[in-house]
Amino acid sequence: MQKWKDIAYSLGNFSSSVLGQTVSAFAIFYYVDVLKVPSAMIMTVMTWYGVWNAINDPLFGQISDKTRTRWGRRIPYILFLTLPLCLAFALLWMPPFAAGESRALYIYYFVVIFIFDGLFTIVVLNWTALFPEMYPDLQDRARVSAIRQVLGILGLILGVALPSALSASIGWKAMGILFGVISMVTMYASLWGSKERPEFAKDEGLGLIAALKATYINKSSVTYLVPAMLIQYTFVGLQAVVPFYTKYALNADETQTSVLLGALFIAAIPFAYVWGKLTSRLGPKKALTVASLFYAAGLIPFFFAQTFVQGVLICLFLSFGLAGIMVLLDVFIADVADEDELKTGSRREGMYFGVNGFMIRLGISINAVIMGKVMDATGYNPNLAVQPESAVVGLRLLMSFIPAAAIILSLIVLRFYPLDGPRLAEVKSRIAALHAEKSARG
Repeated sequence: MQKWKDIAYSLGNFSSSVLGQTVSAFAIFYYVDVLKVPSAMIMTVMTWYGVWNAINDPLFGQISDKTRTRWGRRIPYILFLTLPLCLAFALLWMPPFAAGESRALYIYYFVVIFIFDGLFTIVVLNWTALFPEMYPDLQDRARVSAIRQVLGILGLILGVALPSALSASIGWKAMGILFGVISMVTMYASLWGSKERPEFAKDEGLGLIAALKATYINKSSVTYLVPAMLIQYTFVGLQAVVPFYTKYALNADETQTSVLLGALFIAAIPFAYVWGKLTSRLGPKKALTVASLFYAAGLIPFFFAQTFVQGVLICLFLSFGLAGIMVLLDVFIADVADEDELKTGSRREGMYFGVNGFMIRLGISINAVIMGKVMDATGYNPNLAVQPESAVVGLRLLMSFIPAAAIILSLIVLRFYPLDGPRLAEVKSRIAALHAEKSARG
């Protein structure tokens, strides 16, 4: 029974992947290349999007940590806001304006993407914040994280690999409605496997300023968040660039784009279980270092690929490192939240996942700036069926050396992350004793 509940809870990652990855991979492409909104206008929206996330992610995390209801701290947000979230997602692909009406489409995109993101943050943050609370043991965290990432990869396949093909057959609007319904059903299904520990709701907690200060001066938090932001930038960047890269650098059609991305994520599914085992054996820090090195090495060949088949082969190699990173990121936050509880006396997963969410969105904004600057500087023109060679080179750089450099920088910062070896074992021992004490008091 517990195995099925673990799978049910993990369905939330399928839902969040479908919603988040479809937007990350195709929203810019849809509004720029399909609806012909100038890229500079869309990149302006994404810059403000980053500012908005600087506010809403930590704020919603703090609100979640301080929430007290008879249904729990996290579950009510998932229960009541999943439907509005999925409606906002569908509306993103249903603008009531024709292609070329740039200003109207710009305003519409600005409003809807902000509503979608606010709801996405609240629902997914609260779903994710249940993970450390439900699975305190490292082996359980690694095991369930692997399940979550397998389902998340399936969501990625649906959200990243299929929209191109679906848009060609049923249209973008129908795709948005279909994905919204699927995401709503799976997020609600995750509630069957979700539970909260009532004793943690009795923690007094910290005020907003004190909570932010405790989070940002925590060495473990900072030395994880910076690498995570750089890694997430590469995830978002690759997904946003792939439709352009396959179309103009590999001369691939929409179906081949779906096949290429499908190869990347399908191959990552068995590797997720491998990394679940390796994480228990090596520890999170060493495992993430190894996975990141494989990931960076797998990016470089994209610069040189000339054919669709070469692109698929590169994706198959890249999938090993990618799977490891996907399994490990939330395990780090869970460990950081454990250490923080020893310092503050309160479970503050909401704040940590909120700050992590902000860093992810910061990565999205950084990608929007870098992608926009490179495409503009190299002469990309959405009205051209064949891009100039300089624009193709720019797309190749965005797929290879630029994200690889971000991964190397993340590894430099990760070297200073302290929760490893004996220090991590000490935290695990002390947190187990503290939880036993809280349970007894409860």
